[in-house]
Amino acid sequence: MSMDILLPIFCAFLSCFCFSVIYNIHGGGILICAFGGALAWWVYLLTAPFFQDDIAQTFVAALVISAYAEVMARIRKCPVTGYLLVAIFPLVPGGGIYYTMEHAINGETDAFLASFLHTLGLAGAIAVGVLLVSSAVRMWTTFRRQNPVSRKETRP
Repeated sequence: MSMDILLPIFCAFLSCFCFSVIYNIHGGGILICAFGGALAWWVYLLTAPFFQDDIAQTFVAALVISAYAEVMARIRKCPVTGYLLVAIFPLVPGGGIYYTMEHAINGETDAFLASFLHTLGLAGAIAVGVLLVSSAVRMWTTFRRQNPVSRKETRP
């Protein structure tokens, strides 16, 4: 991998590391959350040649990060929210929100609408990616609890 890819991934790792300290995550959870942010940005960059649309890239990265957060939460027996919020941090369209507001304040209606719709698409991609994985995991766990065939129980 070249420095064009490694440097942004390292920056995502470092920013998520600091963000997890702000969120008061302790011990090994800090590194797990930071790795999640680096994974999010790596998937985002990796999918660029396939989609060539940052909304689709964000959606795929949100799917991967949501699955990662669910797995890490199950392994460490911690809430998913902490892992997910920190790991999704590099994908949040903060620049888009800033430029949308700047265009609104300056009265640039066309630029405002274009920026607003693009930012809304990015935020929606994150929300839908998280929702799909969370719903799938919830359906799977509900099915396993209600279906006695899927569990290996011995009854006296």
